[in-house]
Amino acid sequence: MGLPVSSSPDLLVGYETADDAAVYRLSSEIAVISTVDYITPVVDDPLWFGRVAAANSLSDVWAMGGQPVMALNVVNFPVGTLDVGVLRAILQGAAEKVAEAGAVLGGGHSVEDPEPKFGLAVTGVVHPDRVLTNSGARPGDALVLTKPLGSGVLFNANRAGKLSSEFLDLMLPVAAALNKAALEAALAYEIHGLTDITGFGFGGHALEMAVHSAVRMTVSFEALPFYDGAVEMYDRGVDTGSNRGNRRHCGERVEFGRRVRKQEEEMIFDPQTSGGLLISLPESRAESLVRDLHGAGVPWAALIGTVEEGTPGMIVV
Repeated sequence: MGLPVSSSPDLLVGYETADDAAVYRLSSEIAVISTVDYITPVVDDPLWFGRVAAANSLSDVWAMGGQPVMALNVVNFPVGTLDVGVLRAILQGAAEKVAEAGAVLGGGHSVEDPEPKFGLAVTGVVHPDRVLTNSGARPGDALVLTKPLGSGVLFNANRAGKLSSEFLDLMLPVAAALNKAALEAALAYEIHGLTDITGFGFGGHALEMAVHSAVRMTVSFEALPFYDGAVEMYDRGVDTGSNRGNRRHCGERVEFGRRVRKQEEEMIFDPQTSGGLLISLPESRAESLVRDLHGAGVPWAALIGTVEEGTPGMIVV
């Protein structure tokens, strides 16, 4: 895009590798993680919207191996069109998640806007020598994913009146679940690469890890965890506004084996809101990590693939 690149030796992670947050070294012991993310409503319930949006924003800090310490609300709201009680519920839901994360809420900023939007600007901390990025995956690693895929099509199906409340009620607590426990379990292992799965879908974010790590990934479609009903929605013709762009972004660098149906391919490009962590670690330790994740309250965690030498990219088999 032609943007200027900062050259400070203390900027440990900038935007060059499309990582989840920026990291700046303050001292030999402390680096600060900085990120901001906000979204349009994914559900009509403002309390759940606040929870999911906050979990989505906080995740970027855990995806860098750090701990959130402070958050600021970022709000766009149609004053006079929606009752202020809606805004209060959004902020309440977010405050719950900030407290659950062990961080503090320090204020925020609001703009009057016809379309509601909400998220957080989050500050975290990490030791400068323990920053985890999306560019460290190595041949011989295995890949672990900590949350199901398919939230994008389910949220769209809900808006279109094609998803039962039963499926939505099952999905929302998972989407709003923090990635804190997943990271804490992972930090007991030798983690080489780390990112979270959000708007560019599994394909986009996994591909970023493959490209920036200069490796090739093989992913088992059958091993991927999916939300109940997500594949069915694609079979019924439901889509999202982002699938085509996500597929185009990946191009030929994401390949599919013959056993993956066309509708199933869409799950790879489904845009996630508050998705899970994608972890690359030595293959010999991956099954142990999955067991520890399950024990830490992350029951969706699964061993989904491997990392090899080769042309950077990914094949789903």
